[in-house]
Amino acid sequence: MLLELAQWLAHEVRAFNVFTYITLRTMLAALTALVVSFLLGPGVIRWLAAKKFGQAVRQDGPQSHLIKSGTPTMGGVLILLSMTLAVLLWGDLRNAYVWVVLWVTLGFGLVGWVDDWRKVVHRDPKGLPARWKYLWTSVIALAATGYLAWQATLPVHTTLIVPFFKEVSIPLGTVGLVVLGYFVINGASHAVNLTDGLDGLAVMPVVLVTGALAIFAYVAGHAVFARYLGVPYVPGAGELAVVCGAICGAGLGFLWFNAHPAQVFMGDVGALALGAAMGAIALIVRQEIVFFIMSGLFVVEALSVMLQVGFFKYSGGKRILRMAPLHHHFELGGWKETQVVVRFWIITIILVLIGLSTLKLR
Repeated sequence: MLLELAQWLAHEVRAFNVFTYITLRTMLAALTALVVSFLLGPGVIRWLAAKKFGQAVRQDGPQSHLIKSGTPTMGGVLILLSMTLAVLLWGDLRNAYVWVVLWVTLGFGLVGWVDDWRKVVHRDPKGLPARWKYLWTSVIALAATGYLAWQATLPVHTTLIVPFFKEVSIPLGTVGLVVLGYFVINGASHAVNLTDGLDGLAVMPVVLVTGALAIFAYVAGHAVFARYLGVPYVPGAGELAVVCGAICGAGLGFLWFNAHPAQVFMGDVGALALGAAMGAIALIVRQEIVFFIMSGLFVVEALSVMLQVGFFKYSGGKRILRMAPLHHHFELGGWKETQVVVRFWIITIILVLIGLSTLKLR
């Protein structure tokens, strides 16, 4: 919106050309989302509290969490509002990739909203039945990946890039890309949702990984940089850096209120949406394996649940971990909540740095 205005004004005043630069608009999108979060945050929290959209706490979990019962949840709406407004203001709305990521984010957010609504309003602990949740997230993921596969114009756009090896890649074809995209978007969405169990635990890693994805998006959309660094050139992908900036700003704004002790929780509406957004961006810039590395925290958290449930059923009631997801295992082992959160943040920083190193180490 503001980009088009700046381009129109640039015909008269050349100084407005500065707003056409992706790097500047990325920073402005981040700042806009951050400020909007600060401004809307208190009102959103009061509204959620007035509607009694309180979080129910597991009775079999760490006893220190019982005090959190009733804390407003569904705070992910604050992230989605801030991020969407920033993208609409500073993004190039003629770019198809921007709309793909935006609709995936809002679509998964809507599924999460329904799930949260049933939990907190209808007092249904199961929320949206799992089969319906997976059905609708699958429909959205398949629609997005199908569109991206249909838009692919070069063989490299349907190829799985292997990091650290310049000449190694795996041809997927159209069908393979759709299948891969489905698992990347859906998997990332549900992995972030499983990680969102402690104050600030999920949102900061999302900010870190998304910030790194902004760099990959900018490079992928720049013909010279892409050729120099040996990454696939995806025309138009650079605009996703603006979307990443908006997510980072909105995430940091939410963290202001979600830091321990949290005033509000993200809920499925935020966790499902943020994970899907990252997965969609990673798919577009053709960095699925690097995304897998950088999102190692989310991957391990999801695997911990899968292994715990599988082993529990197979062994007739035995457990691998004290409690799943993994962060609760460490809590029950004596770590304080803030220790778990900060240490998991540090691990994510290390993984993100490893992922960024693949830009040069090929």
